[in-house]
Amino acid sequence: MSRACALFVAFAAALLCGCFFVWPIVQSVRGAFVDAGGHWTLDYIREIVRNPVYVEGLQNAFLLAVASTALTCALALPLAWTADRFDFPAKKTLLALLLVPMVLPPFVGAIGLKQILGQYGAFNAALAHLGLLDPGHPIDWLGGGPRGRFWGVALLNTLHLYPILFLNVAAALANLDPALDEAAENLGCTGWRKFRRITLPLVTPGLFAGGAIVFIWAFTELGVPLMFDYNRVTPVQIFHGLKELSGNPLPYALVVVTLLASLVFYALGKWSVGGKAFAMLPKATRAAQTRPLGLWPGGLCTLAFGGVIALALLPHIGVVLLSVARDWYASVLPSEWTLAHYQAALGHDLTVPSIVNSVKYAGLATVADLLLGIGIAYVVVRTTFPGRGLLDTFAMLPLAVPGLVLAFGYLAMTQEGKLFAFLNPAKDPTALLIIAYSVRRLPYVVRSVAAGLQQTSVTLEEAAQNLGAPPLRALRKITLPLLSANLLAGGLLAFAFAMLEVSDSLVLAQRQTDFPITKAIYELFNLLGEGRYLASALGVWAMAFLGIALFGASRVLGKKLGAMFRVG
Repeated sequence: MSRACALFVAFAAALLCGCFFVWPIVQSVRGAFVDAGGHWTLDYIREIVRNPVYVEGLQNAFLLAVASTALTCALALPLAWTADRFDFPAKKTLLALLLVPMVLPPFVGAIGLKQILGQYGAFNAALAHLGLLDPGHPIDWLGGGPRGRFWGVALLNTLHLYPILFLNVAAALANLDPALDEAAENLGCTGWRKFRRITLPLVTPGLFAGGAIVFIWAFTELGVPLMFDYNRVTPVQIFHGLKELSGNPLPYALVVVTLLASLVFYALGKWSVGGKAFAMLPKATRAAQTRPLGLWPGGLCTLAFGGVIALALLPHIGVVLLSVARDWYASVLPSEWTLAHYQAALGHDLTVPSIVNSVKYAGLATVADLLLGIGIAYVVVRTTFPGRGLLDTFAMLPLAVPGLVLAFGYLAMTQEGKLFAFLNPAKDPTALLIIAYSVRRLPYVVRSVAAGLQQTSVTLEEAAQNLGAPPLRALRKITLPLLSANLLAGGLLAFAFAMLEVSDSLVLAQRQTDFPITKAIYELFNLLGEGRYLASALGVWAMAFLGIALFGASRVLGKKLGAMFRVG
């Protein structure tokens, strides 16, 4: 690629990043520090830290992030280490099923989990049937006051996010040199001590990369607390503040405090955990060998993996059963079954336009991501362009900044009188949603294409150029066909996750005619009567779609799929 092309790619990326990543954040920050008269002030920030309601929301958000990350580590780390070290029955099948929780947005899974663990849900009905619970005094496992809702949100975050941490840790373990383990054992360091002194420090970068995503995601999660009516948490307080955005500066201050807290938590984690990573040889001397387990140990491993998967699939099972239930109340299984909800979900006035809208928004966003992602990845991997490291960093930053912060920033910068007022979503959110989806999902395409370029020898392009092919023609005729699998994987991930984006959809889509799928599911769930059944049916359609996309991407990328979810 010529220097002029590299400059063009850098300029396009800088324009997108500056206008629709940096500028929205700047506008939110400005709204938090500038009063009605245009003077700088700290009063709004002081009000946030003095108001006990907002302080409680921040504390709850932080505790949710800590609990979700701790539970996720407790699940993912032992699973990844066991899968890397041992062979046991049904291992390949179980490892494939570990990714299943990612095929359902957690706020949709909340519908199913509440149906199973709610006061009149399936779990209580099963306990009553076994004589372990008085039917007249059921236990509300998820709604017994704020504490019950807190643990309901944390549990759902954990069940949805543990595959991200698993993928990162598994990839880090796969890169370890087994000679290090053998050297430790020869010196008498075995068992738990070897894991703590050798293995864990070496996988710290992967652990931090996945843990950072989990923590920031849980800290700023909006959909799950909304579904659980857990309102004393900062993301929900920001969402409710959107109704009075033009006259109330406190939502801006909340967004800034959330952003600063996310950055501080990330920096502290990087310093305390990520900073202690240990270096090793860039390549393992040989591939690690897994050890086959005997009947009983192998069976216990299979049961452990199967138990985690079964627990993680509870929300999915609940959503699927709700989608085919005519009535499901205080019973282990629905008392009546029907497939009419699927037909109704695809024929409802709210759902059909939402499907069309989501395909349009996500499709155009994916095209933009592919065009820009190919250019960024090529500049980063194939050229010596001076700013390629900075370009790669900016391309990955959307993974580290909460989606709720960006969505609020888009609203702030499109208010009347602002530079981007012509994109105001109250009039037509199409352009802004396409931009928001493309900015948020660009890292998936960049990482996927970069992985393909690193595995493709540059000598093939050089040979084409030596035979007279211009750089762009060599890229089009030689490189891109060789990267077709990576383009497909990155494009599938970008499209699927854009289709099921929650924060941008809930915040930016304000008119029913413009609702994407996730906003339609949220509105359906709040309808009386058949609302939750229709929402579940639409959620099953979304689950099937994202499942196909993730399966295809995992077949192409294998263990490199974990690089899609890395910020560190």
